[in-house]
Formats: sequence, structure tokens, C-alpha cells
Amino acid sequence: MTASGISPSAVEAFTARERARFIQRNPKSVALAERAHQSLYAGVPMHWMADWSTPCPLFVERAKGARFYDVDGHEYIDFCLGDTGSMFGHSPQPIAQAICEQANNGLTTMLPGEDAVVCGELLAARFGLPYWQVTATATDSNRYVLRWARAVTGRKTLLVFDGCYHGTVDDVMVRYRDGQTVHRDGLVGQAYDLTEHSRAIPFNDVAALEAALAAGDVCALLCEPAMTNIGMVLPEPGFMQKCRELTRKYGALLIIDETHTISTDIGGCTKLWNLEPDFFVVGKPIAGGVPCGIFGCSAAMAAAMQQSRKQASAESHGHGHSGMGTTLSANALAMHCMRANLEQVMTPAAYAHMLPLAKQLADGFRSLINKHDLRWSVTELGARSEFQFCPQSPKTGAQAEAAFHDELQMALHLYLINRGILITPFHNMTLCCPSTSAADVDRLIATLDQALGELLAIPGARE
Repeated sequence: MTASGISPSAVEAFTARERARFIQRNPKSVALAERAHQSLYAGVPMHWMADWSTPCPLFVERAKGARFYDVDGHEYIDFCLGDTGSMFGHSPQPIAQAICEQANNGLTTMLPGEDAVVCGELLAARFGLPYWQVTATATDSNRYVLRWARAVTGRKTLLVFDGCYHGTVDDVMVRYRDGQTVHRDGLVGQAYDLTEHSRAIPFNDVAALEAALAAGDVCALLCEPAMTNIGMVLPEPGFMQKCRELTRKYGALLIIDETHTISTDIGGCTKLWNLEPDFFVVGKPIAGGVPCGIFGCSAAMAAAMQQSRKQASAESHGHGHSGMGTTLSANALAMHCMRANLEQVMTPAAYAHMLPLAKQLADGFRSLINKHDLRWSVTELGARSEFQFCPQSPKTGAQAEAAFHDELQMALHLYLINRGILITPFHNMTLCCPSTSAADVDRLIATLDQALGELLAIPGARE
């Protein structure tokens, strides 16, 4: 029996019809996909772009606000928003203007400008940590913070939650299975044993958390304040505060990665829940869609980092190399766009618009689940909401994964795409931006209602 309660045969029939519809209405995307296979591996510039629900990639021509347009001239309401990269809409006017301003004034120089100073001040005021660094991506931020954590503590083991997502950092590519830490399924080309220095435990499990930390070898707990990539999983009341308490008790650092959960509040869950991390990481939307990541640290960490650098430099020749930083880190374009984003786009007014719409959408999902008598649930956090194929919202990554019905999920996503709506791939998460309207939310709910009605009308659809 499927997690969703919907039969595979019904999903298969539903999908076949929608795949044919996609191919018929998107001849230019189909032609570009055929052409792309001659020069791009898997027919796309990054192979996972071929993993969407569509029979071939949907090729985008342009995007603005909460809309994008494909090469066949179709308009889409975008509830994916680049999986948070465009959380405040596509090409917000202040960001577009900042790009134009910087375009003729240097894109990268390996030297700071006034924008860097202003951004540091704005980040400190917003997130409450005094010192900041700028990277090219959140993956880089997490990778560098992990280096700092190991240097500062003198410990090697990283602790993460099962089902976490922190970019492509090697050390986080582990899962929790039957009480053991194992490599994540599907990992390509891994040459060494990640479990030697990485440990995974279930989310929301205080006993497992304390047991892992009590071993005395953990440099840091790297975590999202709410899990968002394996399906949304919210912390139980007091759990994140327990993470802070127990990391301090056992001499480990707390690293909060808010790359997705920054959609919750202008200061993230960190500020909203007073989490007091040692390090704080954000990527994706921080520069308005221009690639950029940041990490902040406490004053105590900054002092410890300085001491670690002195020790490392004493043993090196020349300037040494910390293993952190890339040529394009904190480039002039990213800094100018981040400043514009923090000052003009990522504002209290933006959140005041986004959050009620996400609530409206979550309530709409719940109404559909009741209307169609489905044993599904809805999880919401800030500007995000997600319907999941389980009766109650999951409490762990394993529970969220057990609720997957990949074929159904992709079928529903394809149905929506065929009718001009995009939601986040690989699970059923949605995100509202400042350009999203109440009418957009209503249209998503109405279209999903139509999809469920047609699917459930197929003979034998319910298991």
C-alpha cells in the first residue's frame, strides 16, 4: 500500500495523460531538450535539472516577480521561486538596478568596498551576531564554518540530523539507519568513509542528541531550525532550545543554517526563537538571487578563530592557506546586490505580505484534504507550507521520507505545470513572495482541487 492511499495504477494513468499534454503544448522546450543533449550532459547545465516531473526540461525565457514565462509563451505562477533563491521574487527592481549600477564599476576585484562595510553592519543589526564573512554559496559557508568549528574545539566529529540538507558539504552526506550512521543513498564518487567523522541522529530526539554529544568528540551540531528538504519537519516545542543547552553542556558548538528557514521571519528562526548560535549561515536569497552566502559568529568565536589562525600561520611558510575562500567570494557585484536586498527588498513589509498568504495557502490545502477525504497533513512555517502524504505532520526525517509517494507527487506537480503553476520539486513545498497575490493562492488551491478530483475519479484510485 502506498503512503498516500492512492493506487499506483491510477497514478500511472493520470501521469501518462499529463505527459502527453506537456509534450503537445511545449514543442519549443521539446526541441531545445533534443538539441541540448548534443552538448550538455543529461541535456541540462546541471544534471539534477532533469529530475523534474516533466517529460523533458521546461525551458524558461524570462522571470519577474511571482511569474516566469517559458519558451513556448506560457505564463506560470511560481511557488518554487528557485527553491528559495528568489524568495523575494524574480529580479526585484532594487536588485535589477543594483546589477546595472555595478555592471560598469567592476564585478570582482578581490578587494572590499564600502558595500561590504554596510552589509556587515546590516547583518549584525538584523541577526544579532557581531562578525560576518561572505562566501559564494551557503555550501561554502557551511564548509568553512565546519573548518572553524574543528579548529576552535580541537574535535573532529560533526553532528547532523537525519534527512538534513546543508548543500553539497561532504560531511553532511550521512543518514541514520537502525541506530547507525551510514552514507546517504545515491552519493557518487565518495572516496573515504564519511562516518569516521560525521554522526547522524533523528530530529526531535533529545535522548539521541544528548547521547551523541556526551561522547565528547563532537565539534558542532549543524542544523536547520526546522527541516525543509526531506519534507518539512518542525521542531517540537523547546527542542531547539535543548540543542543550545546540550551543545553548551558538552562543549560543542551550535551552527544554525537558515538558508531555507529565513522565510520564517526577518531575523530567521534564530532571532524569533532566541537560539543564540555560535555560527549562523544563510545563502540563496541573501543577495536577491545573485549567488552569495554569508556566515556570522559570536564575539567569543571570533576571538577563538583569530587564535586558531595564529597557530596555523606559525606552522606555515609564506602567507599560508586556511582552506577557506574562493576568488569570487564577496565579489563586488554580490556585495552591491546584498546591500540593496537588505536595505530595500528583505524588509518587514515583505514578510508582512508573505506570511498571511502562506497561512491562506496552508488552510486551503487542509480544506482540500478534508474535501477529498485523504489521510494527508499540512505543515507550515512562515512563508512556507507543504502537504504531506501522512495523517499527522512528521516529527523526524525518517517519518517524512516514509510519507513519500514519488510517482503521485510528480504526477500532481506535472498537472499543475500543465496549467501554469510551479511548486518546489522533489516534495510538495510552496513558498510565497512579496509579488504573490491572494488570487494566485486561490488559483493554486482550485487547480489542485481539480487535479485531485480527476485523479480520484479514475476507477480503483483509492487503495
